[in-house]
Amino acid sequence: MKTFKGHLEGKLQHDRFRKLFSEEKQLAQLSMQILEVRQRLGLSQREVAEKAKVTQQQLSKLEHGANCNVSTFLKVCNALGVLVALETPEFVEEPVV
Repeated sequence: MKTFKGHLEGKLQHDRFRKLFSEEKQLAQLSMQILEVRQRLGLSQREVAEKAKVTQQQLSKLEHGANCNVSTFLKVCNALGVLVALETPEFVEEPVV
């Protein structure tokens, strides 16, 4: 019987799966960062949502890794005082997208 890790390693050999996995991992990391910042600031979801002019449900979904539009993400980041920046790898052999 394969372990989860073994199964995942096998799936990651396929380009399409690896790309989707990478996107979901990045989304999960962003979601966790938003949640951690909000909690560190001692703010409730309702408080941040009101300041960002989004619904509490939208914020909850964002914090739980649901895909959201860029506008919602930026509104929440601004409400939390979070700087959004993009990093470009130094050596890119082919476009990521």
